[in-house]
Amino acid sequence: MSYALSLLDKSLIQRGEAAPAALARTTALAQRAEQLGFHRFWLAEHHGFKTHASSAPEILIAFILARTSRIRVGAGGVMLQHYSPYKVAETFNVLAGLAPGRVDLGVGKAPGGFPLSTRALQAENDPARRLDFAEKVAAVDDFIRAQADAIAMPLPTVPPERFLLGASVDSAILAGERGWRFVFAGQFNGDADLIDRSFAAYAKLSPAAPILCVSAFVAAQQHEAEERLAGLRVFKLHLPGGQSVNLGTPEQAAEYARQAGVTEFRIEETKPSVLTGTGAHVKRELDRLHDRHGIGEFVIDMPVAGEAERFAAIELLARDVIGARALAQESQS
Repeated sequence: MSYALSLLDKSLIQRGEAAPAALARTTALAQRAEQLGFHRFWLAEHHGFKTHASSAPEILIAFILARTSRIRVGAGGVMLQHYSPYKVAETFNVLAGLAPGRVDLGVGKAPGGFPLSTRALQAENDPARRLDFAEKVAAVDDFIRAQADAIAMPLPTVPPERFLLGASVDSAILAGERGWRFVFAGQFNGDADLIDRSFAAYAKLSPAAPILCVSAFVAAQQHEAEERLAGLRVFKLHLPGGQSVNLGTPEQAAEYARQAGVTEFRIEETKPSVLTGTGAHVKRELDRLHDRHGIGEFVIDMPVAGEAERFAAIELLARDVIGARALAQESQS
């Protein structure tokens, strides 16, 4: 099967440890991913979560670029509603200048954090001049392409590759119209019909193969992987007006509602969709998704924080997915 395999990391902080341990683990994971042949290593952005050390992915990207030599490194993604498009373009142009041909800029629409964190991040915004998400994507694009009146210096020899992360047809259309790569966030919404519609809309506007982010966990034995994730749950917070947010614990959901200033809400406990099993089993699932949707690349999000588990999982993925793909390509050449 002809598709690339990449990783998304959230710098999860385990119980009883401090942020430096999580950040060191992320760096070591990126280095091992490079050795194993993964295509990209992306950092998520989260704000106000005690369980995440990844509030400033652009800083961590620079750190990891300096400690690797080949793997592409980027944001998956920058929560663009909080920031000036000009500053985002400047930041990623500098990163692209430091590591030509290795930098990815992914942007997303979600706030990526609790309401008080969002309020603090946007405290300086003038509501009368605030751009909507599509306008911000266009502005970042114009600055990176040096097609705006203000030039986001420095201009790198190889600009950052640009990705739009979303889970809707509208996001796919926006990515296609701007000429950006589209990444469907399947770890949040695995609706196969929605994925089909989103990729079909994207294909009308772009020749690029779609990218799908999925949640996956691999262990040496099928039962080991299934038992490890048996208790994994997602708690969907339903707020007035139809808004919903996925959180990791009931306590996080209640805290989000408190910060949002609402007293009437509903928490729905659900079991997340995770590709779970041996490397061979997960490869079959990835092959199936590739065949159905024409996926050109999968970005793997692992829902476990343990260092030993994460490293073992990527070793198995490399052996059973990347290794199998490399052997298949060799036999065809």
